[in-house]
Amino acid sequence: MTRPSFSIGIEEEYQTVDPVTFDLRSHIQTELMAQGKRVMKEKVKSEMHQAVVEVGTGVCRNMTEAREDLVTLRRQMVSLAHEHGLELVAGATHPFADWRVQDISPDERYLQVVEDMQLVARSNLIFGLHVHIGVEDRETVIHLMNQIRYFLPHLLALSANSPFWLGMNTGLQSYRCKVFDKFPRTNIPDTFSSWADYDSFVNLLIRTRCIDNAKKIWWDVRPHPFFSTLEVRICDIPLRVDETLAIAALIQATVAKLYKLHAKNQGYREYSRSLLMENKWRAARYGIQGELIDFGLEQAKPERELFLEYLDFVDDVLDELGSRQEVEYIREMLERGTGADRQLQVFEQTGDLRQVVAYMVEETRAGL
Repeated sequence: MTRPSFSIGIEEEYQTVDPVTFDLRSHIQTELMAQGKRVMKEKVKSEMHQAVVEVGTGVCRNMTEAREDLVTLRRQMVSLAHEHGLELVAGATHPFADWRVQDISPDERYLQVVEDMQLVARSNLIFGLHVHIGVEDRETVIHLMNQIRYFLPHLLALSANSPFWLGMNTGLQSYRCKVFDKFPRTNIPDTFSSWADYDSFVNLLIRTRCIDNAKKIWWDVRPHPFFSTLEVRICDIPLRVDETLAIAALIQATVAKLYKLHAKNQGYREYSRSLLMENKWRAARYGIQGELIDFGLEQAKPERELFLEYLDFVDDVLDELGSRQEVEYIREMLERGTGADRQLQVFEQTGDLRQVVAYMVEETRAGL
């Protein structure tokens, strides 16, 4: 069994916002994407809606490289947006934009998704964070995918940054995941006994024309179909770049710790998808303010308490990975509250969703 590289790739999806109205504004008609591609090459791409722009780091060997790459990308996108009379926002939903008036990118691939999924695709105006961890062996990637499922609700709770939708307070900390789960092949996956088991599942879907390739499997975690990575997709995009880096480092540390157990023929206990979905609902509803179920003890415990246990669990791999500084930042996040907590605070103080977006603009630049 070859030890995985645990390399990291981070993808962030941003909103392009009008600096006067603070509403979403399409960027495709501007030179923004063309200029972005000239400056950042393949590290920037458009998404289905024209007010979404995605950046992705290169393959980074460690968190030091990931930090340098992501901070540079975010900084460049903020300044490019400014040049084109736009603001950049890192938020998993826009507080008041209406998806019904948003333009769809003229790209063939996105038009096909809209044709296939109709209103479900059109209304999917959300912004996520995807983290890739290098796991080169296919049997190992399936084993680690089965095991990391337990931690996905915790990661969602920590990243929660989408409390508003269509001008309403949804009452959820992550409304993004409720918008996304209208898509087929989403949420936390079942377990697979082997790579062959997973492969035959994918091939059945392709043969029966449910999908044309495995990229149309949009689970909260998946083996990436074209890269040798385990891709964690459950997170909202956080406001600050430091929050993204902390979450990415925690994901890397979780994969490394689970592999360490696996290499000793040990493992984290696997729970059914139905149980894990109970925790996902609690994470989406309450973020880090609520309770999640500790299935081992069969009791609900405060999420903040569970997070301290989680940090203890990964502690012994941090120095080897060189990511202690990033993971330690999570303690600060637990004190300061999620992006959703802070958006709600601003709304409580001002009663004005435009002020919430103005705050999000500031936070998106913090630490750059």
